Parts: sequence; structure tokens; C-alpha cells
Amino acid sequence: MKKVTIERPRLSLVTCLGALFILGVLAFILIAAVQIAFPHLNSPQAPNQEFTVIPAPSLTPDVPSSSPGDSGQTSTPTPVPAGEMGIGAYVQIFGTGGEGLRLRSGPGTNNSPLFLGMEAEVFQIKDGPVETGGFTWWYVVAPYDDKRKGWAVQTYLSVITNVPTPTSQN
Repeated sequence: MKKVTIERPRLSLVTCLGALFILGVLAFILIAAVQIAFPHLNSPQAPNQEFTVIPAPSLTPDVPSSSPGDSGQTSTPTPVPAGEMGIGAYVQIFGTGGEGLRLRSGPGTNNSPLFLGMEAEVFQIKDGPVETGGFTWWYVVAPYDDKRKGWAVQTYLSVITNVPTPTSQN
């Protein structure tokens, strides 16, 4: 009797590569079909963003010629001659090109900024001058909001000689 051998098919490299190629094509077709069928899954949603609307500066407010309620001071500053910078003088921010001026917690650029004073915003000088870092610094307070106060560089302050008087808003 003759021995009969049955050959089993072998997996060859060509057969494996062919199978992987067909599998890749099928996967590509499946992904394309899902993207076409469900287009809203294609684009990621942008995360919600919060923002704060900051109103544009308004007209220059009327400022009082005297500061009522300053009765707690023990000394009265010497009046500053009109047009000169000094304690009690009214100044406004200028020369920033619309960028505004950082008012700081202390004299010097090494002190942290408190807020941004806008071009043409009016302040009253309460202290200074202090020379530091090659600049002259003045402590200024907004006459219409005593929370807006800080140290400003003299370079960007202009003395106001015609201070408007307050008007009744009834």
C-alpha cells in the first residue's frame, strides 16, 4: 500500500499580507460610512468660554473742587499753583496712545499693577512725588471712585487747570 499524504494549505506571507490589506480596506470603508452617516460626530464642540464685558470709558466726569469728607486728615496740604503738579492738583492720563496707564500698588515698576487707567481719565494727586527707577511717581485717586487709586508715572499725567465744578443730577 501506498502512503497517501494530504497536504494542508499553508499560510504564506503573501496570504497574510493580502488578508491584512483587505481588512484595512474594509475598516476604511466602515469609518467613512460612519462619518457620512453621522456628520455631527466629525467636529469636536468648542468648550464654553466665559468672558467679561468691560464698558468703554465714558465722558470725563465732573470733579469736585474740594474733597468733602476728608475731615480725618490732620494737616491741610499747601495749595498747588494752577498748572503745577503737586498734592491736591487734578491730572488726567495722556500720551498712552489709547493703551491706558497701569496704576500700581507702590511707586516703581516692580510693584504689581492694580488697574488700568484709561486715556483722559481724571485723578487727584494725594501723595508724592517719589523718585524711583528713573521715573517720578504720584499717588492718585479718582475723585468719582475712591477705589480707583494707585501710583502713576508723571510722564503720562497732565495737569488740568480748569477743573469742572460738580453739577446736581436730580
